[in-house]
Amino acid sequence: MTLEAGGREARTIGWLDELKLRAASAVLLAGCALGALFAGREAFGVLVGLVALVMCWEWGKIVRRGGGRDVSLVVHSIAVLLAILAATLASPWFALGVLGVGVLTLAALNFRTAPGVSVLGVLYVGIPAVALIWLRGAEPYGLTAVLFIFTVVWASDIGAFAGGRLIGGAKLYPSISPNKTWAGLISGVIAAIVVAIVFWSVIAGVPLFYLVACTVLLSVAAQLGDLAESALKRLFRVKNASDLIPGHGGFMDRMDGIVTAATLAAVIGLAINSSAPAKALIFGA
Repeated sequence: MTLEAGGREARTIGWLDELKLRAASAVLLAGCALGALFAGREAFGVLVGLVALVMCWEWGKIVRRGGGRDVSLVVHSIAVLLAILAATLASPWFALGVLGVGVLTLAALNFRTAPGVSVLGVLYVGIPAVALIWLRGAEPYGLTAVLFIFTVVWASDIGAFAGGRLIGGAKLYPSISPNKTWAGLISGVIAAIVVAIVFWSVIAGVPLFYLVACTVLLSVAAQLGDLAESALKRLFRVKNASDLIPGHGGFMDRMDGIVTAATLAAVIGLAINSSAPAKALIFGA
């Protein structure tokens, strides 16, 4: 009994230490993201570009493992950076065209060794980066739209982590991610709905039912993005994309939810009103 109690105490202390480390890293990253977001589209574009570069490196580290094909990393990085520049200074459609060229180039470079996985990295990093910059530049609601995406994803992460740890229960997809549970998924969605209610309470004219529905979709997308990145790491037998962020692993590990949520948010904005996507995302019209 004493040994069992000691084991539980050690696990509790380990969990608390992990939570403190994760929280400290998350606060620092969130502060940088919010600072750039409020500083304007150009500053935000610079931050997105820097994070995207690291993610390009992490993607190559996972799927190509070096192997003398560093030119693939160069092509990947240039394609994503040019797309971000195009989204900042020109249009998202031109940016997507740049990504298309990057996809074709990488496919040619890696046609003998898993070209599909290599080219997927251009889209995985590039499309959400373009989506975020496109939405941020869609004034007067660009800042609000991106802030909404960020807070929904962050709330989903926190809710899922807390729900999974405190409630536990049935596993969501144990063969891919043994620590994720249905309780965590539901807790993440509930936490995100709280964000929707806060936005509804401070922004006049926002339809509550629409915003809650949109939030649920984004929250589920974010958590599926986390699961998809876990599947990629399991496929290539790596634990984390890198060890650059204490308590979180790499930037891909931290941005997996943003990748899918930002992409879905851009699709929602585009489907509702392509000329005012940020307003469309928030107001549903």
